[in-house]
Amino acid sequence: MSDTRRRVKVYTLNEDRQWDDRGTGHVSSTYVEELKGMSLLVRAESDGSLLLESKINPNTAYQKQQDTLIVWSEAENYDLALSFQEKAGCDEIWEKICQVQGKDPSVEVTQDLIDESEEERFEEMPETSHLIDLPTCELNKLEEIADLVTSVLSSPIRREKLALALENEGYIKKLLQLFQACENLENTEGLHHLYEIIRGILFLNKATLFEVMFSDECIMDVVGCLEYDPALAQPKRHREFLTKTAKFKEVIPITDSELRQKIHQTYRVQYIQDIILPTPSVFEENFLSTLTSFIFFNKVEIVSMLQEDEKFLSEVFAQLTDEATDDDKRRELVNFFKEFCAFSQTLQPQNRDAFFKTLAKLGILPALEIVMGMDDLQVRSAATDIFSYLVEFSPSMVREFVMQEAQQSDDDILLINVVIEQMICDTDPELGGAVQLMGLLRTLIDPENMLATTNKTEKSEFLNFFYNHCMHVLTAPLLTNTSEDKCEKDNYQTAQLLALILELLTFCVEHHTYHIKNYIMNKDLLRRVLVLMNSKHTFLALCALRFMRRIIGLKDEFYNRYITKGNLFEPVINALLDNGTRYNLLNSAVIELFEFIRVEDIKSLTAHIVENFYKALESIEYVQTFKGLKTKYEQEKDRQSQKLNSVPSILRSNRFRRDAKALEEDEEMWFNEDEEEEGKAVVAPVEKSKPEDDFPDSYEKFMETKKAKESEDKENLPKRTSSGGFKFTFSHSTSAANGTNSTNSKSVVAQTSPASSNGSSSKPTNLTSSVTATKGSLVGLVDYPDDEEEDEEEETSPRKRPRLGS
Repeated sequence: MSDTRRRVKVYTLNEDRQWDDRGTGHVSSTYVEELKGMSLLVRAESDGSLLLESKINPNTAYQKQQDTLIVWSEAENYDLALSFQEKAGCDEIWEKICQVQGKDPSVEVTQDLIDESEEERFEEMPETSHLIDLPTCELNKLEEIADLVTSVLSSPIRREKLALALENEGYIKKLLQLFQACENLENTEGLHHLYEIIRGILFLNKATLFEVMFSDECIMDVVGCLEYDPALAQPKRHREFLTKTAKFKEVIPITDSELRQKIHQTYRVQYIQDIILPTPSVFEENFLSTLTSFIFFNKVEIVSMLQEDEKFLSEVFAQLTDEATDDDKRRELVNFFKEFCAFSQTLQPQNRDAFFKTLAKLGILPALEIVMGMDDLQVRSAATDIFSYLVEFSPSMVREFVMQEAQQSDDDILLINVVIEQMICDTDPELGGAVQLMGLLRTLIDPENMLATTNKTEKSEFLNFFYNHCMHVLTAPLLTNTSEDKCEKDNYQTAQLLALILELLTFCVEHHTYHIKNYIMNKDLLRRVLVLMNSKHTFLALCALRFMRRIIGLKDEFYNRYITKGNLFEPVINALLDNGTRYNLLNSAVIELFEFIRVEDIKSLTAHIVENFYKALESIEYVQTFKGLKTKYEQEKDRQSQKLNSVPSILRSNRFRRDAKALEEDEEMWFNEDEEEEGKAVVAPVEKSKPEDDFPDSYEKFMETKKAKESEDKENLPKRTSSGGFKFTFSHSTSAANGTNSTNSKSVVAQTSPASSNGSSSKPTNLTSSVTATKGSLVGLVDYPDDEEEDEEEETSPRKRPRLGS
């Protein structure tokens, strides 16, 4: 029992005057040696760590609010609050505080902390040693009362004494009776004084006074007083708005009268704070902190009371998903949930967790799926806001729901596809709703917030689901609009939508390496995206370019080969040339792309650009990027040429094999036959079993082979492919490294198929030039699974590469 009674939440007030939850624990009051006094200690119920250690200072002002709250300030800008689960626990701690300070526990507030000089000054003034004497509450005394209230605001101790005097004498209710009299008599001067008095009482920042002022009996008269601002020519009509314009809608009748009263009170107090009173920054920082706390704790209480009433929530869900519910009713139900979720943000994390789990259990996600597909714009907008609360709270919960749903439903009605379709079909010219939905989608597909457990990996499961069931819906507008290699629609709204889709795809390139790579290759997506470089909307062309830049930024040879084979630099270079001499963002972005390739020295792309586009680009001299690319290209050519000349020709004749053991017998025979045709490059001395008598013959054959290979070396310069590109041959000696006979080493060449010696391939295959020697065979450090396919293409290709020497 004591555990529950002493159970508290610890709150601190942040810079924005909002209460931050510091955790839940159990409070005790004990003597702490280090602090040399009785102190309040709160230990976390989760791990026993210390959440709060606060000495009960004899001069600190503690306030007891709403029977279960104790609030105080530890420093000028550091406010603390303890919210008790039970009133009994609050009373116990309050008694301890009052005992230390020598106060009667029946008071709701102890004294304020003031500096010594101020205290001495007031002690010298006999009229302040007791409670402030208030003038009698009469019409002719209103000016005097207003001056008194205004004068005490600068002094903490006088504010406190005035608050006690107002409370003890029931003064506020007397003032409000005077207000009614003044209004009946149309006494404008008296009404202006009452405005100053009521506003000043609010700035006393005392919870006990708020409870009187915001009661059902008094609150409308308080609002009435605040209508008569002397600075305004005509009074505002706040009461008319609150009673006639603002209507309280009960989507399902609330039977709990206390809950109804709390909802009305919170709305009206929030209205006073947000609409009637000036912004707090105009006044001292802490003037309205208690008012903020009053609203905050009211909201916590409302959410808790509603959440505990499962019958009420079940009825709301039943009506929300019932097909018979009319549109107006459904709109009100959705708006109620939106407001409900907004209030839930005041809950501490554990309670918020329980709140959203309750909603999930009752079926919030299937309900949202229905209402997000409705025609009513207001309903869709409110449903999107609710969905955003859920995604922000727990992306994993939403992901789990959609993956379970996929096993029972068609792709068209999956929640994520409904969200994507809402994004695509947003009718707002500025696509406000689409931007919000795109942000939610990005959160859902972000691997950073996906959980990995021992049994399953959420990332792989969800991304498999997303690419199989949802990606085609997301890319449909993009693929449809670029089907004929030109932009089908190029209006502003379509361009905005495509830019959003591209932003999401660019995010995928950065975070989903494997899945998005397969998707881009299979759909030839980059080619379609680059069609948008022709758009009249520069921002869309830049989005397309950014997509390509992210791909190139990965420095992935799969992507690089895809780009060079598809000649995908052409639309980018055309856009640069079409842009002419204009020095704009497009110009800078394209040049930055090529500069990145130059600085990072991406050899395959450098060779492709120089061989195919240098003539078109050499006239651009205001940057050194393209000349730099040409220089890099020529340096690489020279380097390879030198390597070819420095390696003995006997090594160059051997074939590169990724793994000799992996070759099948028929391939082995085929290689041997081919080697015999090429001049029997495998030398005889390797075979130690041969008689020494045969050595002269073998040597003669070796010398003949060497001469033949030296003449062939002259032809092994970079060879132009049938498409006009160059192909390089890379050879490295590994005999020194592996300590074996040079004849046991294999040369590493850029072509892997036997047909390459005859120049039969027009498709360059880029392999790593690094090799690892293992037991006389070489294994490439990078092994691309599609190399075999390219080998087959090279074998069957009928085209011949023209040799430079012929």
